[in-house]
Amino acid sequence: MVRVFVVDDQDLVREGIAALLGLQDGIEVAGTAGDGAEAVANAPDARPDVVLMDVRMPGMDGVAATEALRRRLPGVKVLMLTTFDDDEYVTRALRAGATGYLLKNLPAADLARAVHLAHAGVAQLDASVAARIAAGPTAAPGPLTPRETEVLRQIAAGASNREIAARLYLSEGTVKNHISRILARLGLRDRTQAALYARDSGLL
Repeated sequence: MVRVFVVDDQDLVREGIAALLGLQDGIEVAGTAGDGAEAVANAPDARPDVVLMDVRMPGMDGVAATEALRRRLPGVKVLMLTTFDDDEYVTRALRAGATGYLLKNLPAADLARAVHLAHAGVAQLDASVAARIAAGPTAAPGPLTPRETEVLRQIAAGASNREIAARLYLSEGTVKNHISRILARLGLRDRTQAALYARDSGLL
């Protein structure tokens, strides 16, 4: 049995992943955590073989938690499982010691297979992420796309991710990806800085 520890700040997602994995052959869910700090505190006692780690979480994010867990549990395999396919996150996660980087649109059977592969030490990257890395470095970020600009306007207006998704007819995962790219392109830390940037730039 491969013991898996699931880390995700969204309760429904975390519980759903744990429930799905609990039904798969050869996998036992050893525990869950709602953020990086909780994972670092509780995972050692759970003795997991594989940790499924979200990237963006409040407080200690998935990259920092991966570094800390790898120091405390050198033998554990950390597999990033996220909606964010940003190259910067991928690079940081792999440097922190992650075994792989996958997106959350995986079917349950494929996720179970990924857990077993991670336990075996096989490095894994989502196909779209691997294709970009294989293509080599890209040019420096340019200005925001029209869609990113509209998302930024919505952020500045105080809209939540769910509200932005509804107004622009997008999924919440797509909105999160847009926000991640906006922050990276503009060199901003969080959505508060993004809102201030939008107002200073006259986007409202």
